[in-house]
Amino acid sequence: MIRRVITTGTRVEADGDGRLIAAPAARNLGPILDVLLPRLPRRGDVLELASGTGQHIAALAAHRPDLSFHPTDPDPTRRASIDAHCRGLPNVMPAGDIDAGQAGWAVEAGADAVLVVNLLHLISDGELAILLDEAHRAMSPGGLLAIYGPFRRDGILSSPGDRAFDADLRAQDEAIGLKDAAMIETVLTVLGCAVEMVEMPANNLMILAQKDAGSAL
Repeated sequence: MIRRVITTGTRVEADGDGRLIAAPAARNLGPILDVLLPRLPRRGDVLELASGTGQHIAALAAHRPDLSFHPTDPDPTRRASIDAHCRGLPNVMPAGDIDAGQAGWAVEAGADAVLVVNLLHLISDGELAILLDEAHRAMSPGGLLAIYGPFRRDGILSSPGDRAFDADLRAQDEAIGLKDAAMIETVLTVLGCAVEMVEMPANNLMILAQKDAGSAL
């Protein structure tokens, strides 16, 4: 279950067209596009988990009309916002209802890329394990898993901002908080992925995992 906690800078505003706007999503959109656009597959299906307001997937779809995008979110209010942001984009499907931390959602080899933006710190360790396993099952051979957000580095919160953010999250729900990037890299490597870490602005990371093209599903 995704926790919809309120922390500094995470509030969303609604416009007159049914779209939710999150200031952090607007700020990090450019750097995310810079990393993802040249790495997305040349064709196929892109699944986004916890698409939130819909700002990211709308921008990605507008830049890549050659791909089919499948946004999802367990929150009906977010799904309405996603559909509003993506209105007029023929390569975006209606937002689906997936809780990424619950087992059983993956369609085996159903996605050529799976995107996860600013989600892992809002789920528990057990839900994270399910998400990584299901995402690996959902990826086609050679497919890409891209995970963006703030992380612990070798178990350490490396900036004052990350320490304050993690404390704020855990004060609201002790089961959530920033996850360790090295642990995620280890799990993905064991699953048969080649992993790349890309440093992003504001001490964030993009974890890119390429599934072995010959990997069993």
